[in-house]
Amino acid sequence: MLKHTAGPVCLAIFLLLTGCIQPAGTAEKALPPPGTSQKVIAVVDLEQETNVFSPVKTTLKDFQARDLYYGDAMIAPSLEQRDQVAGFLQAVEDFGKGNIRIVPIMEAKAASGGPVEKEVYAGFKNEIMTRLRDAGKLDGIYLSLHGSMGVEGLIDPEGDLLQAIREEFGDQIPVGASYDQHANMTEKKATLATFIVGYKTNPHRDFFNTGYTSGKILVKTVLGEVHPTMVVDKLRLLRGGGAMIDFLAPMDRIFSRMKQMEQSPDVLCVSNFLVHPFLDEPELGWSTVAVTDNDPELANRLADEIADLDWSVRGYKVTQKILSPSEAVKAARDSWLERLLGTTMFCDLSDTVGTGSPGENTWILKALDEEGPDLISYVPVRDAEAVQQLWDVPLNQTVTISVGGKLEKVYNRPYTFTGQLIFKGDIKDGGRSSGRAVVLKNRGTHLILTAEAPNTFSPSFFTSLGLDLMKADVVVAKNLFPFRIRFLQYNRKTFNVVSAGTTNIDVFQIMYNNITRPIYPLDEVDSWQWKKWENPPPK
Repeated sequence: MLKHTAGPVCLAIFLLLTGCIQPAGTAEKALPPPGTSQKVIAVVDLEQETNVFSPVKTTLKDFQARDLYYGDAMIAPSLEQRDQVAGFLQAVEDFGKGNIRIVPIMEAKAASGGPVEKEVYAGFKNEIMTRLRDAGKLDGIYLSLHGSMGVEGLIDPEGDLLQAIREEFGDQIPVGASYDQHANMTEKKATLATFIVGYKTNPHRDFFNTGYTSGKILVKTVLGEVHPTMVVDKLRLLRGGGAMIDFLAPMDRIFSRMKQMEQSPDVLCVSNFLVHPFLDEPELGWSTVAVTDNDPELANRLADEIADLDWSVRGYKVTQKILSPSEAVKAARDSWLERLLGTTMFCDLSDTVGTGSPGENTWILKALDEEGPDLISYVPVRDAEAVQQLWDVPLNQTVTISVGGKLEKVYNRPYTFTGQLIFKGDIKDGGRSSGRAVVLKNRGTHLILTAEAPNTFSPSFFTSLGLDLMKADVVVAKNLFPFRIRFLQYNRKTFNVVSAGTTNIDVFQIMYNNITRPIYPLDEVDSWQWKKWENPPPK
């Protein structure tokens, strides 16, 4: 039997040879040969996290730049990335006993950003439904979703997709869904899925395990070995739990308790959704989920227990200070030992590309250029127009250019920067091409202008531009959590920096129009209890 450490190529070959993956071809080939007992499960992967306050729409190009594959073509990249689909396929091999055949439908992933264009979502939905219908008789469907995707003019698109699937295939077919830990559970998500599985790590690092758990439950459900019963609690909670990192207080003890719960053979999975706050929907809030093997009372107790634990830490404060750009420059200068031994990092909380901001904040750039030119700093700013203007300029030439403030004009302002053009090329961020970039240098300030949103996901974002992280005094990161792990080799101290921007973590400053009140911490609330959805197993 293949173990979890099996290479992607070996696993792909095994699955194809054993018939676990449907070969490309006509829809008829998706069905098991006559006289066999094989069951057929379709697999769909559709992921994007939306910041509804960003004016930059997510287009088809954004999905094409990340992952957009149809049919069998989605398998190889999933195995290479060891994502949810890869984990799901491993579970099929481990628990399917040769009785499961997989029909890959579509994989579409885009980086976090503004709302998905309605035509793009409509096209994906049509493609998914057409391919599901063409697959013939299905015994189960697995959906790998984010849970906080937004679409122009549509509330809860993932719930909309689930509804379309139920209308087409009925209530009896098992439909399993996995979600990001920051998913927003809704009535449609909770009542239209047979079971729900969520990430248990933040920063997220259990993609494979999430898919594996989903596959184990769905395969056993299809084979009649388990009968999922699910309870979803909706909390009147918008923000809490300190930094919400799974291995730090106060959330560490909650996730530890969830692991204990899953040790029981009657518990199929438990999940805790801490919600992406940059949505503006009536059902926005934290949620807890418990799935048991035909034990609704147990599911109810467990979902309530996790909700009680979440509520108990709602007022836990983040101990690390929040600084203005000017305060952060001074703090970095004072951190001489940390800079001697590596670099310090500024987490640009108000312009986190990882949560959907445009990535063109110039406030930190302004502070470093004007107040910290003696510090060696690397500052990414998105400006495709500026990159285009500078692309044909000879290296080492000094230029003056206005950058930023072109996409999001409520919070961002243009900044005029003068510097020497020292680099032109393509960014490699975590093994992926992230578009073209140019680097301008003014004394110690290195302005990195990017054509696309600069996620700064991994050190390669900077090293691929010829920048030495050990020589930097300040490196600006535009994500909330991944850099805290991926830059450990270089980072000696992190400063959380707030300015004007679309991802202000202070929910009191977010301009909500559609969320349901009261909700903590915007209001005084006596109890987390808001909504409860119970989903018994199909009859």
